[in-house]
Amino acid sequence: MRDNRPFRPKNNNGNVEGMTVVVRNGDFNGALRKFKKKVQDAGIIQEFRERQHYEKPSLKRAKAKAAGIARWKKKQRKLQDDGF
Repeated sequence: MRDNRPFRPKNNNGNVEGMTVVVRNGDFNGALRKFKKKVQDAGIIQEFRERQHYEKPSLKRAKAKAAGIARWKKKQRKLQDDGF
């Protein structure tokens, strides 16, 4: 049976770990922007999306190779447009 409570990692002291952002002078929007930036830098959303569905290792490799080829083609187009 699956437990529906969210996973909350704990540190050595037994306290719950997590990201925190301090709201200063009631600037909630600024704190929200900082929080989104922290989440983005940590790669949490990307990891969540990857874990939503199982992906075979062969598909992961194929996607990585296709992404590499796309990056290379983009770089070649940029170099060609610049006239080098």
